[in-house]
Amino acid sequence: MTKRTDSKLNQLQRLLPEDMVVDAAWLQRHGYSSALRSQYVSAGWLNSPARRVYRRGYGPLSWEQVILSLQQLEELPLTVGGRTALEQQGYAHYLSANQREVHLYGPVRPPSWLTSLPLEMTFHWHNSRRLFPNQDVSNEPKSSMLEPGGKFSLPLRLSSKERAVLELLDELPERESFHQVDMLMEGLTDLSPRRLQSLLEDCSSVKVKRLFFFFADRHRHAWRAKLDTPRINLGAGKRALVKGGRLDPTYQITVPADLGEA
Repeated sequence: MTKRTDSKLNQLQRLLPEDMVVDAAWLQRHGYSSALRSQYVSAGWLNSPARRVYRRGYGPLSWEQVILSLQQLEELPLTVGGRTALEQQGYAHYLSANQREVHLYGPVRPPSWLTSLPLEMTFHWHNSRRLFPNQDVSNEPKSSMLEPGGKFSLPLRLSSKERAVLELLDELPERESFHQVDMLMEGLTDLSPRRLQSLLEDCSSVKVKRLFFFFADRHRHAWRAKLDTPRINLGAGKRALVKGGRLDPTYQITVPADLGEA
C-alpha cells in the first residue's frame, strides 16, 4: 500500500506542475479519489485554496497561474483578451491602472470555482463567438512569462494585439474610456494589416468596426492604407454611442464632443 501511495504521489508530481491549479474532477479523471485527495491535503502534499480546488505548493497564487492551469491542464479554449491582453503585451501605460480585472474570451464559460479563489482580481468571461463567429481563440499566439529569478513558465495564450484592440472597442462606451482608447490607438503603430483584415471581415459588431476605422483614420498609421475597407461590412444607419456627442460624418457614430477632430 505504501509503495502504491508513493507511486501515485510521484505520478502526481509529474502530472501537476507546482503552483498550477486543478479541480476535483481533474484529479478524479487521473485516478485520485476523494479519500486520496483528503489524505494528500492532510499530509501537506496538496493545498486546497477553495472548495474542490487543489494545487501543489503554498506560495502566493497568481491569476496567471490559474489561467495557465485552465489552458494547459483543464484544456479549456480560453484566451486572455481585450484590455488584459494589451496590458500583458506592454500597453498598460495607455490604460487605467486601477482596474483589477482579467478578461477571458472563449466559446465555453470558465468553471464556477474560478470566482471562489483567494485572488484580488475579478474575472470577466466573454463569449468569443459573439464577436468573431469564425475565429478560433485556440489559434491565438502564446506568450512566455518570465517569473522572478529569470525562470520561464508555461506559455500563456493571449489575444493578438489586433484582436485585443477590437475586443477592447467592444467595451466602449459603457466599460472603457474613449480617451484612453484614443491614446492606445495612437501607440499601435505596428499592427498587422493581414491579421486586421481577417478579423474585421469576420467581426459581427458594426459598432466595433466603425469605431476601429474612426480611430485608425484619426491616427493615420501606415497599416491603415493596406486595409481593404470595401470588403468589410460597416452596416447602415447612425449609431448613437455617446449622449450629447458629435456625429462623425464618415462612420455615422457619435463620439465625445471633446475628442478633437482628426
